[in-house]
Amino acid sequence: MEPMDHPMAAHDHRRLGRELGLFGTDPLIGAGLPYWLPDGAVVRHTLEEYVREAERAAGYRHVYSPVLAKVDLYETSGHWAHYRDDMYPPMETGAEQLVLRPSLCPHHALIYRSRSRSYRELPLRIAELGGMFRSEPSGVLGGLTRVRAIHLNDAHVFCTLGQAVDEARAALALIARAYDDLGIRAARYRLSLPGEGGKYVADPELWRRATGLLREVLADSKVAYEEAEGEAAFYGPKIDVQIADAAGRESTLSTVQIDFHQPERFGLSYIGADGARHRPVMVHRSVIGSVERAVAHLVEWHGGAFPVWLAPVQLAVLPVSEAQAARAGDVVRRALAAGLRAELAGPEQGSLGARIRAARLVPYQAVIGEREAEGDLAAVRLRDGRRPGAVPVAALLRRIGDRAAARGTGLWGGA
Repeated sequence: MEPMDHPMAAHDHRRLGRELGLFGTDPLIGAGLPYWLPDGAVVRHTLEEYVREAERAAGYRHVYSPVLAKVDLYETSGHWAHYRDDMYPPMETGAEQLVLRPSLCPHHALIYRSRSRSYRELPLRIAELGGMFRSEPSGVLGGLTRVRAIHLNDAHVFCTLGQAVDEARAALALIARAYDDLGIRAARYRLSLPGEGGKYVADPELWRRATGLLREVLADSKVAYEEAEGEAAFYGPKIDVQIADAAGRESTLSTVQIDFHQPERFGLSYIGADGARHRPVMVHRSVIGSVERAVAHLVEWHGGAFPVWLAPVQLAVLPVSEAQAARAGDVVRRALAAGLRAELAGPEQGSLGARIRAARLVPYQAVIGEREAEGDLAAVRLRDGRRPGAVPVAALLRRIGDRAAARGTGLWGGA
């Protein structure tokens, strides 16, 4: 779990994302509000499905909650007092004031307290990939890294005090596994602590207890980390997994937090083995952070050459001439039926050489010439320049499916 350097080329996700047709913007929609084009939507959907499945396997239950709530909710959570400057102003709806949510945790606290809970249910892991909104100044907005409408991979674990370290440590391990599958590495780990001023909840004992538990988590996980004052959430300290962009600018992608504040504010409780009411601890964690920032980092880290399982197009099928177009179309149909993402790059798109260059970031290219068409073969070209040669189409599709299922970054065999 040690951070590792990566020889990241100078890829700017804003430029490359537009060249690859992943996302776009329009002044009529507004700054910091990108839209997703079909290939970008594939990457986003695949990433979302990956993290949902990883969470499900780790014992999380998924929920949906509204992106709007009364101001009263955020007065209860503390956001209105400590985070109001980053929120959008209220919308008057009759006698009510509604605001776009800046985070998901207050909604999840309400879901927890929707009925009585027993210690036998804990830890209760609630996850959601939900929208939230931050009133970011226009000067800091850019591409997918700083946006106003955020889709956050968020989760909250409600547990006993004795379970909190194990749950936070498991969340950190889940983050590490996801980074391996995505083929990325952390720049560093940071223990984010409070600074001076009224931004933070004034409860020294709360901060002492939560910080001590997070230090224990980091020590148990054998993670080297740095401490940074003034980077905590307003309600508690957090472990931030830092990433760096192509220009070396650092930002937070994933987080793990231990929170005593919001369980108190919402009056959360569970019935213990002794029959008495006890206060749960709330562990906040996000495996991939916001989908927007995660995709931006993946574009820059991989230079658009996504791992097989995440690539918008996994297989490009290229007939040498119009005479092989029907056979190439059949290969595409078989690939789609096998659950792969495949596209036909026919002669109408240019010369064979031009089509090969246009598909340079696609993991696999299957060239169909006269000999291949007759023998149900494909002349395989890999994105990294290797040419395994003529392979039976059925075997090629199985291999691609196996590589996608295995995740990682290898294309052929063990590499």
